[in-house]
Amino acid sequence: MTDCMIRLKDGSTRTVVAGTTYAQLAAGMGPRLAKEAVAVKVDGVSLDLAREVVPGGQVEILTLRDLEGVNVMRHTNAHVMAQAVARLFPGTKLAIGPVIDNGFYYDFSDCAFTVEDLPKIEHEMNQIIQADYPIIREVLSRDQAIKLFSERAQRFKVELIHELAQADTITVYRQGEFVDLCRGPHLPSTGRVKAFKLTSIAGAYWRGDSSREQLTRLYAISFAKKSDLDEHLRLLEEAKRRDHRRLGRELDLSMFSEDAPGMPIFLQNGMHIRNELENFERSLQSVQGYNEVKTPVILNKRLWEQSGHWSHYKENMYITQVDGDDFALKPMNCPGHMLIYKNQQHSYRELPIRIAEYGHVHRHELSGTLGGMMRVRSFTQDDAHLFCRPDQIESELKEVIYLIDKIYSVFGFSYQIELSTRPDGSLGSDELWEQAESALQNVLDESGIEYHVNPGDGAFYGPKIDFHIQDAIGRMWQCATVQLDFQLPERFELEYIAEDNQRRRPVVIHRAIFGSVDRFIGILTEHFSGAFPFWLAPVQVRVASMSDDFVADARDMVSKLQSVGFRVDLDTRPEKIGYKIREAQVKKIPYTLVIGEKERSGRIVSIRKYGQRDLHEMALDTFIERLKKEVANKALLTDAN
Repeated sequence: MTDCMIRLKDGSTRTVVAGTTYAQLAAGMGPRLAKEAVAVKVDGVSLDLAREVVPGGQVEILTLRDLEGVNVMRHTNAHVMAQAVARLFPGTKLAIGPVIDNGFYYDFSDCAFTVEDLPKIEHEMNQIIQADYPIIREVLSRDQAIKLFSERAQRFKVELIHELAQADTITVYRQGEFVDLCRGPHLPSTGRVKAFKLTSIAGAYWRGDSSREQLTRLYAISFAKKSDLDEHLRLLEEAKRRDHRRLGRELDLSMFSEDAPGMPIFLQNGMHIRNELENFERSLQSVQGYNEVKTPVILNKRLWEQSGHWSHYKENMYITQVDGDDFALKPMNCPGHMLIYKNQQHSYRELPIRIAEYGHVHRHELSGTLGGMMRVRSFTQDDAHLFCRPDQIESELKEVIYLIDKIYSVFGFSYQIELSTRPDGSLGSDELWEQAESALQNVLDESGIEYHVNPGDGAFYGPKIDFHIQDAIGRMWQCATVQLDFQLPERFELEYIAEDNQRRRPVVIHRAIFGSVDRFIGILTEHFSGAFPFWLAPVQVRVASMSDDFVADARDMVSKLQSVGFRVDLDTRPEKIGYKIREAQVKKIPYTLVIGEKERSGRIVSIRKYGQRDLHEMALDTFIERLKKEVANKALLTDAN
């Protein structure tokens, strides 16, 4: 037999006999690897271990220490779940079952299981895992595959096969009595599946099309080790405890109504937070030379055609008619800012021009995707556009990144950066895209910032840098974005008079830091679990009287604190002081001041800090000075004692 040479991930080469499988290759590399191997990656493509070695390929044996290996296990587990459901609920129709973050789901039709059935399904899955069925890949002709799934009355699989117009052969995978249409790869057997838990049931439409059949989607999480599963479940419980929707109701921050689906309603306490956030950002933008503007919420169709949004984003826009013309609620602020720039002639000496707006935008999202503040239809963007000369691009980008870092550091957020490059269907020439991508990459490289390249995920008009912040329980949220745009200046014919008196095109940098102010508040609510830093807290101090005898003193103290700018409320109810303090703790108010005989006669305040049991005494003037420092320093934690 002919020898077959392959390259390993570390650059070394290895020669095996033709016909050797990757499982045999792993066994030849050591007994531990043979035991741990779950799949193989050849020239970047994941394959089953049972496949024969391909000559010349670069080979990486995957284990459950690799994310790709874990995802192979999760995909196998999706088949195990589908097999269990098919056993327990005969006649079930199978749709699709992809891997998602931390787990997988499978869509079913013609089945009647409920949440109460999840333990039963889990039990059957464990039976399948214990049976350790070999997982066998088969290659069929299109006609054979259609016949196979037609005989099993699996109409969704037949439809998928018909759509594989370019495929002469179809792959299926068998385990025991179960067979599924799949590209693979999979584990060698069902017994290799590790820790998992079914989590929830939801509705879904076939192929994501609301005009098609509604399916039942069963979600699960899956990990290589039980300890990882247990930790993930703990974090899920912690996330429930921190849920901004629940805290929003309890702390009077926000509400939602069926009369405005996906459109948050901010209450008084939520508005305090919103105003503090916006004013904080305004103060920093002002130092960097931004000017704030306001553009209309609704604009004529011709503007959206000119910007390119009509052809690239129309399905997400709310459209109406005004005086017989089509208008749209703005999904972003860019076109309005182009109009502002074009309103007058500009010289090279004026650039860069930096304009910012807290713009109220509307985007149509499917009702099934809406979720509290995190996925909405109406929100406010802290949007800014910087109009600059080509020679100013990199310096402006550095200033923007500095501003983002400064703001995020105030909240204690670490972050990861992603550089997204040209997508399919984008506007503009190859030359301009290459210039834009190089500028962003140069800034990141020169700044020494670690980043990940996300190919093809840029905006249709330019590449972008996205910032993913990490919250207190390790979740990542994409917030800030910086986009470089050579296209809109062309489409809007923006100009400036250059030093040689020639008309030139400016470059536009799109920039948002909070991204969506509404969503950022939701993230902060969960990050701080509703216990906001003192400078941001909607109610900063609560003054509680010991009895009716001290109500006048309590009112005087409230007035004094309010006169220096603090947000203070008063509790004079005829309740015991312990009850009043506990309720202030439930409302996560940073400081509670107790006023009784001792405080009145000694001209001091007794202070209960959120999260602590003891009362501390201090002169009121000293306490006020400490609070002023907390506000000035934007302290993350209260520090007055």
